[in-house]
Amino acid sequence: MFSPEVIEAIWYGKHPMSILLAPAGWLYGLMMQGRRTLYQSGLIPVQKLRAPVIVIGNLTVGGTGKTTLVIWIARFLKAKGFRPGIISRGYGGKVKEWPQQVRTDSNPDLVGDEPVLIARRTGCPVAISPKRRIAAEELIAYAGCNIILCDDGLQHLALPRDIEIAVVDGIRRFGNHRCLPAGPLREPVSRISSVDMVVSNGATGRHEYMMEYIPENLVSLADENKRMNIDTLSGGTVHALAGIGNPSRFFAYLRGKKLQLIKHEFPDHYAYAAADIQFGDGLPVVMTEKDAVKCMRFASKEHWYLPINAKMPDTFEHRFENLLKENYTKKSASRKL
Repeated sequence: MFSPEVIEAIWYGKHPMSILLAPAGWLYGLMMQGRRTLYQSGLIPVQKLRAPVIVIGNLTVGGTGKTTLVIWIARFLKAKGFRPGIISRGYGGKVKEWPQQVRTDSNPDLVGDEPVLIARRTGCPVAISPKRRIAAEELIAYAGCNIILCDDGLQHLALPRDIEIAVVDGIRRFGNHRCLPAGPLREPVSRISSVDMVVSNGATGRHEYMMEYIPENLVSLADENKRMNIDTLSGGTVHALAGIGNPSRFFAYLRGKKLQLIKHEFPDHYAYAAADIQFGDGLPVVMTEKDAVKCMRFASKEHWYLPINAKMPDTFEHRFENLLKENYTKKSASRKL
């Protein structure tokens, strides 16, 4: 088993192991293309839902900003008078019965960190299930949702979809352009041409929309009514804690605020214990909001999290609204696969 550092070098560098693994990547890519063809042809049927479905996903393994965009879209839809419901796999959660409703006070150890974060930030009904369709049906039937957002699920073809949005890491892009295990791709990069919109959380390519991250003031885990401007810590030393798919952007932001970092990196969806975030030196501990939802129950006054909001361009809003109008009136039309 390769270490995270070696995997990073293979997928995003020029490590020779990438070439040795290339045949396995080709085979994986062909398998994914063949699977998609079965769904497109109708050989594997997909039953329609009574509400439009918007899938926000990516082609690569790891964090690209999907959840941040889901939160933005959910708020946008609510402002337009829709009743959005949000579904997710609930990765990292230990619950064994599905579908499972997620509330703002749900235990992230049971339902996953991202669904709890989404519930807290949007106020929308949220449900999780490995079979996303079941979760969607639950929200439509019992929560009165008239449009469904799927956090991740671009490759979950058993779920019908009306709009597909792919999120791309603007810095790392598609790595070495190879499929797993030789590269970071879940599907061949050609798949990107079939989605309705491509959003980049950094530098944009042709026909892509830029998603900007707008950090807010730090929030205390011990008392969420307490806020602090991060510039207050400028020039000092902090413990910087992250258990997300790609923490480099988070650490870079903190360094840009002239903070000296003692870094603590954990695997994505890591299940924290109190000892993981207690350092006994009185220094501030700054973490992502995704980490915070799992650490609040044993946090103290030195623990802070950094909320992040997305800012989307007007061109994205215009294009998204047009797609919405086109698809919302076509519930009986065949779903895109």
